[in-house]
Amino acid sequence: MRSIRVLIADDEELVRHALRIFVESSAQMEVVGEATTGLDAVRQCAAQSPDIVLMDIQMPQMDGIEATRNIVTQMPNIRVIAITSFLTERHIVSALKAGATGYLVKDTPPAAVIQAILEVHEGRSVLSPQVTRELVATVQRDGEEGAFSRREPLTARETSIVEKLAQGKSNLEIAAELHIAEATVKSNLRRVMQKWEVRDRVQVLIAAVRNGTVSL
Repeated sequence: MRSIRVLIADDEELVRHALRIFVESSAQMEVVGEATTGLDAVRQCAAQSPDIVLMDIQMPQMDGIEATRNIVTQMPNIRVIAITSFLTERHIVSALKAGATGYLVKDTPPAAVIQAILEVHEGRSVLSPQVTRELVATVQRDGEEGAFSRREPLTARETSIVEKLAQGKSNLEIAAELHIAEATVKSNLRRVMQKWEVRDRVQVLIAAVRNGTVSL
């Protein structure tokens, strides 16, 4: 099985070194490059074709948000996880709009970083619990309607799972709290995505807030 190829983009050497240790602790992953600027990250993506980029938000020459936008537009097979110390509405929403598939804060435990890479590589979105709460609060304040309006009612189990998702729980944590298999959580979330015609966990959260399934 081919290793998951990871590019680390951060202008702080200490952070890059720590992330490299995290990634290389997994036998399933390898670091194929390190970038110190957003522009360098875009160039290295073109040269190295990583599967995943761990992208800092604030970098010289080109910030991580603009770099993410360039990478996702030019190389759609590459997935970007924003990993940053910024936990503000402006940074979170901008990164997700630019095409980031995940958003983690820099104090995320090593095991959670590894799990995030695995989940994003499998096509899922990942958000740290703090980011989830901020995203839910932001969407609730916006009060926008339209694209995420409810199309089909959820079952009681689907609703429970979406409520846990809005609390920042992982699939494994949701499974444990609801006393069901993790595979059941995943299959229920897939059905929710189909019902609401959305593509990932981030959009499920947005839809759930806008249609009143969850609230603060």
